[in-house]
Amino acid sequence: MEDPPTNSRAALTAVREEAVARLAATQAELVTLRDDRSDANDDDEHDPDGATLSAEWSRLTGLADAARARLAQVDDALARLDAGDYGICQRCGQPIPAGRLEVRPFAEYCLPCAERTSQ
Repeated sequence: MEDPPTNSRAALTAVREEAVARLAATQAELVTLRDDRSDANDDDEHDPDGATLSAEWSRLTGLADAARARLAQVDDALARLDAGDYGICQRCGQPIPAGRLEVRPFAEYCLPCAERTSQ
């Protein structure tokens, strides 16, 4: 069996820190936008700024959701690393190539299984 890259924990930690920072920044923007929206007209359809505020709200909540999802992926990968299952495909049980883990350190599947899973 191929060993996972030796810097796996460092790579996962870096991705996690980036996701935490992105989530914190997005949440701060959402608080600011919520404050802006409280001063705005609630009738987005007829308020020239309403549609802009609603679109920005949707964009920011999508970014926050993506950051939360990335955190979950990284935390799952760290748990697999601690359990000794890191670098093993969760579908077929074969080793995930080190190159894939370097590019996507939180990968759960080898490339063939990832391609099958996304179909």
